[in-house]
Amino acid sequence: MPLIDGHRRPRGPYTVAAALLRHLVPQALERAGDLVAAHDIEILAAAPELAELVPARRVTIDAGLTDDERILVPGPGRTLRLANGLAEFFRDAVRPGRAIAVCNGAAADPTDIELLEVMMRRIPPSTLMIMLYSDGPEPPPDTRDADELWAVVDRCVRDGFLHAVVELGERGMSRTEPGGARWWRFAQRTATALGGLGRVEEARALWDRVRGASQDPAMHAASAYGTAMLDARHPDPARRDLVRARAWINTAIAISSLLPEPLDRAFKLGFDRNGLALIELRHGRLDAALSLVESAIELARELGEHHPLHRMVLLANRAQLLAALGRTKEALEDYAAAIALDPDFPDYYLERGNLLFRLGRHEEALADFERAMRAGPPLPEAYYNRAELRTVRGEVEGALADLGRVIELDPAYLDAYINRAGLLAAADRDEEARADVAAGLALAPGNPHLLTVLGQVETAAGRFTEAEAALDLAVESAPGLVSAWGNRGVLRYAAGDLEGAVEDLTRAIELQPQGDLYANRAVALRALGRDAEAEADERRA
Repeated sequence: MPLIDGHRRPRGPYTVAAALLRHLVPQALERAGDLVAAHDIEILAAAPELAELVPARRVTIDAGLTDDERILVPGPGRTLRLANGLAEFFRDAVRPGRAIAVCNGAAADPTDIELLEVMMRRIPPSTLMIMLYSDGPEPPPDTRDADELWAVVDRCVRDGFLHAVVELGERGMSRTEPGGARWWRFAQRTATALGGLGRVEEARALWDRVRGASQDPAMHAASAYGTAMLDARHPDPARRDLVRARAWINTAIAISSLLPEPLDRAFKLGFDRNGLALIELRHGRLDAALSLVESAIELARELGEHHPLHRMVLLANRAQLLAALGRTKEALEDYAAAIALDPDFPDYYLERGNLLFRLGRHEEALADFERAMRAGPPLPEAYYNRAELRTVRGEVEGALADLGRVIELDPAYLDAYINRAGLLAAADRDEEARADVAAGLALAPGNPHLLTVLGQVETAAGRFTEAEAALDLAVESAPGLVSAWGNRGVLRYAAGDLEGAVEDLTRAIELQPQGDLYANRAVALRALGRDAEAEADERRA
């Protein structure tokens, strides 16, 4: 049984994963090379030292760009995708009946902690037994200099290892001169990572430190932009301060417009205008947001072949705005142009697929969702979107399979429980639906969609008191939820309250006329002897 020291200090992210990969990848290459190829991204993210053994098969364009041109920092969800891909590789690569022990688990990097949780959830103990120990030998202090730390921080930024960026970035700042160019590189990445982790006040304080340590215009422009985005993108919508965000982004634009070097000015000014476009979008001013993005695209024409990621983001942002304004042909053209710049970047396949789905172009939407699935590690959103498409097409079993896959990949994906519970209830698989409702309510107590499904299955079971309690709560918390009114109408009919049934079904129809609502109200109206009204509803149905 191999013993792995999981302490993050000597290596950083994926210390445990890399130890396992160094052992399993050579064996897997001998027995199942296709398995290694299918997980190239995850393997190389966790153990880049295996690059000579594992050719990169799926490569996004940022791999060949300069430091200044790599503007995309993966969000926190990136590591869950990597963890799922690695867990699937380990499950299929290890010989059944093996075991590992990990010491210093309490000091492991968050990437390893997440990975071990996923492995224990998804790999049967009969295949791989995992034993964790919190203590272990203390590694020596970190004596790496700024250059060595920067190499690790740069790798962590590219792969979205945000916790490590914060820890090592702060260490790098302590070993460089405040306000200097090397200090700035650490500070900028650390503040960005803090924002990505939702540690907003810490990020704001670091941007303040930048302003206090430097008189460099580019640093002040970037720190103003970063501060603006903390307010515009706050994870709690109620705490977004768009007025303050606008003030900071205007400061960034004012400084960027004065930068002396033409290419720097065109890039940074376009970047800042794109940030202001987000603020306008948050205000609901779509035309103003579109105008800003288009001005940023015009500035990007001055960059020549430089900054392709910047152009890709701008094209996709314009596509999103054009779609919201109903200009779908132009939106699809922009999505195609953005995708052409980086065909292995999955996000815009999802966005374009959603637009195609809304347009009823289901086969094209399906192709985009499945292309997103193939572009990288397991992506729950792609399976969720395909499930919605399959539901509309009446492919219930396929939709259920996709939603099951979403929940397997991300047990905290609330909407997957909601949709699967609804499908199961509609298929009279009430106990399974009840289990999904319970799991979903554990994540979001009082969720009206889940309460509606609970009311539906309680009605089917003849537990009218429990059904009424659930549906009353759903209607109270979400008075615009059509299904809550409709299901309470069905309950009231079943309980003998015919007038109440008609009242609830009428409210549901007022919100969104649907054939089944008219049909159900017709039944209640006939039971009340109101035959003419019932016949009218039957015709509408």
